[in-house]
Amino acid sequence: MSRTNLSRMSRRGLLAAGAGGALAAAVTAAPAAADAPPGKGRRVRTGFDRLAADGYAPLAGQRVGVVTNPTGITADARHLVDVMHADERVDLVAVFGPEHGFRGTAQAGGSEGRYDDPATGLPVYDTYLKSGQPLADVFTASGVDTVVFDIQDVGARFYTYIWTLYDCMAAAALAGKRFVVLDRPNPVTGRGALGPVLDRAFATFVGREPIAQAHGMTVAELARLFNAEFLAKPVPLETVAVSGWRRADFFDATGLPWVPPSPNMPTADTALVYSGTCLFEGTNLSEGRGTTRPFELLGAEGIDGRWAEAANAAGLPGVRFREAYFAPTFSKFQGKTVGGVQLMVHDREAFDPVRTGIALLVTARRVWSGFAWRPDNWIDKLTGSTRVRTLIDAGAGTDEVVGAWDADLAAFRTMRQEYLMYH
Repeated sequence: MSRTNLSRMSRRGLLAAGAGGALAAAVTAAPAAADAPPGKGRRVRTGFDRLAADGYAPLAGQRVGVVTNPTGITADARHLVDVMHADERVDLVAVFGPEHGFRGTAQAGGSEGRYDDPATGLPVYDTYLKSGQPLADVFTASGVDTVVFDIQDVGARFYTYIWTLYDCMAAAALAGKRFVVLDRPNPVTGRGALGPVLDRAFATFVGREPIAQAHGMTVAELARLFNAEFLAKPVPLETVAVSGWRRADFFDATGLPWVPPSPNMPTADTALVYSGTCLFEGTNLSEGRGTTRPFELLGAEGIDGRWAEAANAAGLPGVRFREAYFAPTFSKFQGKTVGGVQLMVHDREAFDPVRTGIALLVTARRVWSGFAWRPDNWIDKLTGSTRVRTLIDAGAGTDEVVGAWDADLAAFRTMRQEYLMYH
């Protein structure tokens, strides 16, 4: 992505924001965080908790639909749909389920379809793989005036919930609906963006627009960026900020309960490595699906301890690698014992997940003769271009691969700065 394109998009965003109050993103600001950590005078409250405490004022007089999944919970672990449905101050009329479904019963690449929720009786509409006018038609058929979004993200471009957000914003604009984003912390901090920036020629549901592989933003910040920079028709947008969260906070500093946002994201530790090790989905190695440590365990038949030795010799900051053997219960190598590595992050402040993922690809290719990319070049969709694959195939080292995206990443970081909501 060139600096010229970024400048053009920024001008378009400013024009859209200035076209009238209906297009500007209203922000319910977060009170400044105190210096004390959570549990010692500082409390992190999600966008939903702040919305409820304010009596749902932004939803007054509106027929409301919610895009959410099992992560849409309160601080005391009740689901926001159940809470809102029981509250006469909210006219909740519909729920919209993403990949894995509203109640989270579907595996990767699946959804729950259209049904009536047994707990509330509310109609649940399926948004998965819908976009544009077909998704706008779903919003129209549901009868809602305002679409609310509340899903926990994990900070990686290829995690599909942020593109559910994008598609729903675009569809709501087409359908003439308001859009409210209830924010949640980025569990791996919002300190900075890392990794390659998507080339639009490789746009898919694991990356619609040119953002960095590890974007370092919250969903509300992304919504503001999407609305101003990327959407052809901006949506009337309001965001409700988290309070008490600082950009340097990891998830365990929030005091909030962790709910797996998808079946293979069981812990916040998984999220810490995911933006790098998910790249192994684009190879013939297992990315640890079907184990209790997905994305922390990587391997294949025929790999031995030489990979862990090579990875440790790379001197990557904040992480060590253990020679590991495991037998996935599903996905690649189901029921077979494979060899590989387990990532063990010992200094998460120093750890760079994207650089680590690249170094693991480079070393795996060097020590294991069976290494191969998926035949569909899925790695190009994950990294956002052909560059990573072609450089590694040409024998490039980690520094050369990582350095190849410096200019694009610097330009994205500059654009991103305008939409950040927290310090």
